[in-house]
Amino acid sequence: MFVLPPPPRYPINHAYTTATTGGVAIPIMETNNTLKHPSGPEYQLGVGEGTYVLRDDFHLATPPPHPSEAPPPNLNPLATTPAPPTTGIKLSIVIISPRKVTPHLYSVNTKTSERSNLATYSIKESEKESRESHETSGDEAQFPPYSNGTSGKAPAFGAENTLLAPVTGKDALKRKKPKNNIIKSNSSYVSRVIPHEAMAKRLQERNPEGLFAFANINRAFQWLDLTTNNMFKAEHLTKILFTKAHVLCHDVNDLTKSTSHLDVIMGTSTADIIWYEPHSQKYARLNKNGVINASPISSIRWIPGSENLFLASHTDGTLVVYDKEREDAAFSPEENGISTPEKNGDTGEVRHLHINKSVNSKNQKSNPAASWKISNQRINAFAFSPDSRHLAVVSEDGSLRVIDYLREVLVDLYTSYYGGLMCVCWSPDGKYVLTGGQDDLVTIWSLAERQIVARCPGHHSWVTAVAFDPWRCDERNYRFGSVGEDCRLLLWDFNVGMLHRPKAASVRQRGSVSSHLPLTRNRTESQATARIRSNSSLTTNSIEGEETIEHAVESRTRTAELPPVMVRAI
Repeated sequence: MFVLPPPPRYPINHAYTTATTGGVAIPIMETNNTLKHPSGPEYQLGVGEGTYVLRDDFHLATPPPHPSEAPPPNLNPLATTPAPPTTGIKLSIVIISPRKVTPHLYSVNTKTSERSNLATYSIKESEKESRESHETSGDEAQFPPYSNGTSGKAPAFGAENTLLAPVTGKDALKRKKPKNNIIKSNSSYVSRVIPHEAMAKRLQERNPEGLFAFANINRAFQWLDLTTNNMFKAEHLTKILFTKAHVLCHDVNDLTKSTSHLDVIMGTSTADIIWYEPHSQKYARLNKNGVINASPISSIRWIPGSENLFLASHTDGTLVVYDKEREDAAFSPEENGISTPEKNGDTGEVRHLHINKSVNSKNQKSNPAASWKISNQRINAFAFSPDSRHLAVVSEDGSLRVIDYLREVLVDLYTSYYGGLMCVCWSPDGKYVLTGGQDDLVTIWSLAERQIVARCPGHHSWVTAVAFDPWRCDERNYRFGSVGEDCRLLLWDFNVGMLHRPKAASVRQRGSVSSHLPLTRNRTESQATARIRSNSSLTTNSIEGEETIEHAVESRTRTAELPPVMVRAI
């Protein structure tokens, strides 16, 4: 295979005029990051607790296409789904130095609450915070009844399979790294690597409490130092440019990070997975040339509490668990794989979980460690629950699936109002799940009550990301934000006691949604179309022996709507 040489570090016109689209040369794009410090009221966000001010406006450079990369055909200029598998910027923030655990939010009795208009609680971030003021009626403070992430209550994934047990003995103390040097690599998969000329000095002199950032945009992947007052903040530590592969997602292992080691995994449009260690500039390729699964990787995450295992979602609707230290081998579904699917007679769509390979399989000599087929359409995103027991998955078929991934059991199946779901996240206490989708809505789902709580209109296009603010959440009040393809940032304050049904429904039945939601699910045929026995418990307070249930779509006349507290065009 003939591959054109990589373009120079500072591209010139001739390097890209050879690659044309319809006789028109591909325009050269700026290849340097830019950092600005804007000021003015248009760069301020005013909400109930105060004003947020934009400090840094950081623009990451979009890499030009490689000369050997053929321009993707666009047969339908009005198509809403782009032909090439690519995505926008994905950013990860990493703090290396040991620091205090993110404190629980204390519940302090107050006389009034401006946020909820209820005589309940205000939010403090520590016992010594100077926010007590005149509202505090006592010195007592109580921790909210939830754990902060992986508290150790959940068993490790694959703990029952001794073949997946971590290495013990002398080798366990050695931090394994990939074998290949990415800078000296002669692989055609990597176009070029641009390390900063003073990278070693910058790493030695940086503040250990500063921020690292990793960002992928198209075929580029950048390692950045966002330490405060760093004059080199806009300059990358390392920039990797791939030849034809677009990096679609990445993740950093919080369990193995140190001042001299970072485990970073990247999912690409060519189905390859890159395991990268930036300090040593070593890398390894997994699922090389799609030997296990040939479809692009839409999302990738380290499994909580694991040093080696990570989960990747492929666009063919498959979830695959990989081990970064195992070799790849051609994979086909095991004959004794557990199958619990129900197919739609019209479309053939798989509605439930099909286990191609179980984590308890005795064949663990090579990747994958596990493989689950959940849909025939693209998986857009997934998120692990704070207690590390469940997995929320959203896909192009408009489904939100809640999976007990420790036992490989599908627990709940919810459906969007219409269109696919694009993003998902859990509340800090694990009681609620947020989704955003192609219906331009943010939807709140209650897993304890196993039903929709509210729909949140406000976006004018697809919702692409949602996230809770853990510092503004307690056991009754929640703050979350969302962004969409309408280039708008929305903030929302959520309190179950404040939600009311739409007027069309309140005429018949007055009161808030929370006052009418059953604490346990009613077993009615109208609520479920399919059931599979399961012993899953979504929360510590839920009832054992629940069943997998496919929930019907609630009409808008029966579902509460939540307005945003702030809307800002970005």
